[in-house]
Amino acid sequence: MKIGLLGYGKMGKEIEKMASHRGHEITLKVNDSNDKIILDDVDVAIDFSLPSVAFKNISDCINNKTPIISGTTGWLDKYEEIVELCKCKGGTFLYASNFSLGVNIFFKINEVLATLMKNHNQYEASIEEIHHTQKLDAPSGTAITLAKQIIENTNYTNWTSNRPQPNELSIVSERINDVPGTHKIEYKSAVDTINIEHIAHNRSGFALGAVIAAEWIVDKKGIFTMKDVLNIA
Repeated sequence: MKIGLLGYGKMGKEIEKMASHRGHEITLKVNDSNDKIILDDVDVAIDFSLPSVAFKNISDCINNKTPIISGTTGWLDKYEEIVELCKCKGGTFLYASNFSLGVNIFFKINEVLATLMKNHNQYEASIEEIHHTQKLDAPSGTAITLAKQIIENTNYTNWTSNRPQPNELSIVSERINDVPGTHKIEYKSAVDTINIEHIAHNRSGFALGAVIAAEWIVDKKGIFTMKDVLNIA
């Protein structure tokens, strides 16, 4: 399979290593927002760029009928525009706030736990996320996904990074050198605390998930998530 990398920072380089290890060829590397994206020799594109250019990268791929996978966060105010473009053009698009196989299993655990906690209002839920200092967005896209899952399955109405009001879910973000990613969900009451936590040890897990998603999506049409790739109902 021929892969185009839109974004050639730390994640792009990690994906390149993983893709090569799995027998694929990198035929395009775009790192500068001014670089021209030529997709003639690309079977699938993987976008780990910047929030400021992700929308254009994804749009260019959809308009070119090139399947595109994006792990860039911070641009999702335009997500519905991409969905409409993809439907209109008959394109192929997959977005994930986190490609780690373990995190996507963690998402499912989070959904189940939130459902179990819905009627136990004595517990106060909160989310803590820690990432490396180069991560530009806070909270992380993964933390926002976790928060949305909790809101959909409990009595919380929205999330906040400030002091939470009643029915607001608190997300606390920290940025520390060389931390690939930690996400912790806590339900705390006066008598006990329930925690679930995912800790990434390095970027390899994210890269593996992105390449597996690229392998899965070739020859498909539509809008997908990692639930589809991993067949998580």
